[in-house]
Amino acid sequence: MRVLIVDDEPNIRRTLRVALEAMGHAVEEADSPPSALRHVERHPFDAALLDVRLGDESGLDLIAPLLTQLPRLAIVIITAHASVDTAVEAMRRGAFDYLPKPFTPAQVRGTLERVAKVRGLRDQVAGLTERVRSEIPEVELDSPDPQMKRLLELARVVASSDAAVLIRGENGTGKGVLARTLHAWSRRLQEPFVTVSCPSLSPELLESDLFGHAKGAFTGAVRETAGKVAAAEGGTLFLDEVGDLPPALQPKLLRFLQEKRYERVGESKTRTADVRLLSATNRGLEEAVAAGTFREDLLYRLNVVELTLPPLRSRTDLLPLAEHLLAFFALQTNRRLTGFDTEARAALTQHTWPGNLRELRNAVERAAILAPGPEVGRNDLPERIAQSRSQRGPVNAIGVGEAVSLEQVEIEHIRRLLASTSSLDEAAQILGIDVSTLYRKRKLYCL
Repeated sequence: MRVLIVDDEPNIRRTLRVALEAMGHAVEEADSPPSALRHVERHPFDAALLDVRLGDESGLDLIAPLLTQLPRLAIVIITAHASVDTAVEAMRRGAFDYLPKPFTPAQVRGTLERVAKVRGLRDQVAGLTERVRSEIPEVELDSPDPQMKRLLELARVVASSDAAVLIRGENGTGKGVLARTLHAWSRRLQEPFVTVSCPSLSPELLESDLFGHAKGAFTGAVRETAGKVAAAEGGTLFLDEVGDLPPALQPKLLRFLQEKRYERVGESKTRTADVRLLSATNRGLEEAVAAGTFREDLLYRLNVVELTLPPLRSRTDLLPLAEHLLAFFALQTNRRLTGFDTEARAALTQHTWPGNLRELRNAVERAAILAPGPEVGRNDLPERIAQSRSQRGPVNAIGVGEAVSLEQVEIEHIRRLLASTSSLDEAAQILGIDVSTLYRKRKLYCL
């Protein structure tokens, strides 16, 4: 690990350095709080050995600034003036552990081994949580479909590099799943995978969410926030729907891509971060460049390698995917379901799947709950899928006053607007709703 020693006694620093380097750690030294903060601004650290007394200053007061700079830093307090009160106060402020002087190299080794173990467990839990949140059955990317086979072959090659990757595809095709897979196949797999959803926040809040902000930077900024870039240190940052990135934020992202440098909102201090950037879009960014809403130089930086996920309607593995999902949900709901009957399989293949994998997942989950079993029938599927194309008439033919539900009218209206407008902002303005509301409806209706 990379370890920072913060102690005003040169002999203590020297002794600790020798012991830590013998253990295989990379070590840097600081003799004061300002020196320590300068070190963490320049480099990420895994752990810090922090003395309680630093001249006339208290090492405990340095805990919060260090954690603001590096939220994942494990701070171990060292002191010759050990007391229960000091230990409790150190832990309350966010310290990882407490070592009273004099201590042995074996004690230091044991403490740092616990740091590594806890860090690994936290990353494992975060990874598992992310997998559950991302809907486990969708992570099955292996497929007999020729398009998917070629895509995954290229993805495995790209994953080993730090090149920026732009993942293209319609909504629901699995762009987020592919991004997580690239991270899992990379050398950064033990580090964080952090997602930023570009359409979900206002431009001001999105910049703060991405880069962090200083206390008092804007109304409601009651404390410092490190931001997603700092949270992804050493790992992967995934920008979902990067085509909706506000124009004012694009130059700052471009600079971060080029230099790995950025500033928090309300600060002039320049920070650095070691982060691999992945992004995804369902929009034609070249058209956005032509329209002046997206920077051409940013597109080039994001698009070092391009991976395009095919829509479900063009894949040859729809029925195997549906069977896999049904087996998953049958196990989850403790149902005995053997598959789809002939009519249900026909309905699945006749549907155009505008919501792609997400729509398929929702449809199969519903069928697994409603089907009496052992086979899923046509009528167990959602109405829009159960009806064949010939029965439903031309696609997108729903009109006001027809015998359809209000939800179907809303789905069709939103789908047409998204297809005819250049951004979520424009579509939301026409609909008379907030962008965040439109974003939620788009996810709900698998658009």
